[in-house]
Amino acid sequence: MDKFDGIPEKALAWHKAGKGAVLATVIQTWGSAPRRVGSQLAISGDAEIEGSVSGGCVEGAVIVEALEALEAGEARELEFGVSDGDAFAVGLACGGTIRVLVEPVGAVLPEDMLEELVNKRAAREAVAYVVDLDSGARHLATDGHEPRFRMDRSGFEEDSRTFVAIHNPPLRLIVVGGVHITQALLPMARIAGYDPVIIDPRETFGSAARFPGERIVDDWPDEAIDQLGLDVGTALVLLTHDPKLDDPALHRALRSKCFYIGALGSTRTHAKRVARLTEAGFSDAEIARIHGPIGLDIGASGPAEIAVSILSEMTRVLRKGA
Repeated sequence: MDKFDGIPEKALAWHKAGKGAVLATVIQTWGSAPRRVGSQLAISGDAEIEGSVSGGCVEGAVIVEALEALEAGEARELEFGVSDGDAFAVGLACGGTIRVLVEPVGAVLPEDMLEELVNKRAAREAVAYVVDLDSGARHLATDGHEPRFRMDRSGFEEDSRTFVAIHNPPLRLIVVGGVHITQALLPMARIAGYDPVIIDPRETFGSAARFPGERIVDDWPDEAIDQLGLDVGTALVLLTHDPKLDDPALHRALRSKCFYIGALGSTRTHAKRVARLTEAGFSDAEIARIHGPIGLDIGASGPAEIAVSILSEMTRVLRKGA
């Protein structure tokens, strides 16, 4: 099953249970900061915690500030770094600086807004939480921040004090074709945080014996994709070499919001694929979304190394754009 980090969900549950709750979010980093912008820590009024803003080195100080902010009913901006006199005392000795926004639920972050955020996350709908730190205005947005959604990148809007926290669906990998490369790719992708699904109507390939414990869908790819959906948190990898299986999946993917589409095959095979898609009415811009031949050119040899090249390319596209 797809899983979020569960941090906003935990904060909402604590708030509804009457314990009080605070969300702390990394809003800016410099140098070797231990967590990326957008990382969150939830703190209950009983000092229970979920998540992290620093890998542990400043959590204690953030918890103290959060409990004080909860009592005062106010937002706070905190900064920790080696330039501060207290930096080493709180443990941020890695050479970085972080800024953290602390928001009590209810008094600052409206309960209904947090609940809507949680509901959109549960529905795998990409959503941005936008806050103007000068005026205190807050809202949710599902469009208007496409580059941030595509690269899963929270941060400040240019030359402003408006912070945008991106909540994309959990990473999911859909692989069409239960081949040898798939056997190597799935465990690697799982380590990298993906929830994998295999689509293969061919019983010999897509079998539980070949993929123990994995989710296998034995429908035709277009039908399976209609069931699974393709969103901004999804990477689609096509490994069958068979147009009868790959092309129906491509037809769905090219007009979806999935962040990565990769297809196995030589340059010659890809040229034939492009010709078929052009004939089917797809534009050059749509077809250009396909990474084919699939994977970074690292001179990969054998299924495991090809899997490394595919996962590397998926990561580059996710974090840096196509």
